[in-house]
Amino acid sequence: MQSLATTLGHTQPLIDAPMPENYQLVETLLQQPLENGDVVCNLCLWRCRLRHGQRGFCQAHVNRNGKLYNLSYGIISAIEVESIRNKPVYHYRPDSRVMSIGSYGCNFRCKGCHNLEISWGVEALDKLARGQSSDAFATPAQMVETALKHEVDGIAFTYSEPAVWLEYVLDVSQLAHEAGLFTVYVSNSFVTDDALEVMAPHIDVLCSDIKSLSAEFYKDICPVGTVEQVLGSIKKAAELGIHVETRTNVIPTKNDNLDELKGIAQWIHDNLGADSPWHVTRFFPAYKLSHLPATDTAIIEAAAVAGRAVGLQNVYGHTDISCDCATENAPVSAWLGLDPAALDEVNKCAATCCGDEGILVKKFEREAGLLAKAE
Repeated sequence: MQSLATTLGHTQPLIDAPMPENYQLVETLLQQPLENGDVVCNLCLWRCRLRHGQRGFCQAHVNRNGKLYNLSYGIISAIEVESIRNKPVYHYRPDSRVMSIGSYGCNFRCKGCHNLEISWGVEALDKLARGQSSDAFATPAQMVETALKHEVDGIAFTYSEPAVWLEYVLDVSQLAHEAGLFTVYVSNSFVTDDALEVMAPHIDVLCSDIKSLSAEFYKDICPVGTVEQVLGSIKKAAELGIHVETRTNVIPTKNDNLDELKGIAQWIHDNLGADSPWHVTRFFPAYKLSHLPATDTAIIEAAAVAGRAVGLQNVYGHTDISCDCATENAPVSAWLGLDPAALDEVNKCAATCCGDEGILVKKFEREAGLLAKAE
């Protein structure tokens, strides 16, 4: 297996390790092996404890014989070239263009998700786990070369939670900085301090959601999540020197209480500073919230006024921006300059230990109790 690093505590990643030239598993960067063969993943605040054969909540990391591996290294689900303002980021090189890229997997289950097939990515990650995926693969060098070819100023990791493929994010970010490009990390901020500390030297901008101040809201999309954890991660990122801009997508009947929105603005003022940008965005119906109407523009405007009233200097009410959506992007093959027929080729881990049946070979799945013994 290709190893980036097995990192515990606050040790820096071994980013000088060779980067894979072909699709294969990469050791999960932040993992804690236990004596009984279980492994704890320390990328996000789920801190999944996984036995042999199990995958984490994000579906993108698997325990094989007491070591955790990332399934999605270099697997690209979506690409777009756009203004950095679309993220939205307004106070870091606001006239620049970024290449937005994403993979599969997420540590949240948002009921109004617009990127369901990408963000959750269950079907795509199942295919990767069984050596049946034909999604595009790009090495970090290829991704940076693609960004330079399209004459952008930076690379944004988005569409799915970047912590899920942090190993690739760091490799691309290192090469991007060497090539003079900046990096943007669009996140729900349900990530560990360990992850933030290894990210900080390589990520220039964090665009983070503050979805609500309601414990019930976060429990609904992430059973183990708390508001305090998310806010703590955002504050930690700022303390580490990352430029932070926050956004709140206002959903009718869910988080559109003006007092709560004012409370979000107050938290930003008190913890990130009066000049910290806050973006208030409009919800558009999707998935399990398709029955709700689009957000009334009046509440967007009222939230912006409330934000300024508590002393925030840079508040932006967006009536045309919702989530960072990939539904209308050009095909990945077009951006990468691939022959579309190449996407018919199946991605199988290049390491010989995976065998012909894929990464989660049936033996492992049976041992983990994921398949019937008689199959």
